[in-house]
Amino acid sequence: MDLKALIRDIPDFPKPGILFRDITTLLRDPEGLKYSIDTLANQVRDWQPEYIVGMESRGFIFGAALAYQMGVGFIPVRKPGKLPAAVHTVEYALEYGADKLEIHQDAVVAGSRILIVDDLIATGGTAAATAKLLQDVGCELVGCGFVIELDDLNGRSRLPDVPIISLVHY
Repeated sequence: MDLKALIRDIPDFPKPGILFRDITTLLRDPEGLKYSIDTLANQVRDWQPEYIVGMESRGFIFGAALAYQMGVGFIPVRKPGKLPAAVHTVEYALEYGADKLEIHQDAVVAGSRILIVDDLIATGGTAAATAKLLQDVGCELVGCGFVIELDDLNGRSRLPDVPIISLVHY
């Protein structure tokens, strides 16, 4: 299936000079969505994750569907102040400034086998911060899966040395 044909390009969003890859058109296509989840599942099944971790917000969409498909748990990683119980936090650098991500302290136990899933990897900052957060609490990162990878930004170079798959490359 040609997933690129289902991904809409939005020029100059969210600011001039950026070409945004919009997955909402992929999500509304039942066959494209099913193909994406099935293909991700087939490519990561041998990694035997116990949990899928998805980052806010589009990582929730693909991560939760993939967890359901694989029969494993789903764990959200959120922006600060969104989770109601005690959290682990990681701070990471952005192009201009810093941001934080959080996970519930009781979401995983040390030794858990984790697969990080998101809709897109660009510079890799969010995925790298999530990987650090999980490794800091003693989890075993078994891999990362993305629907879209922006190759020129080389985000995968910021990730730990684990298997990484992307369904579409730009």
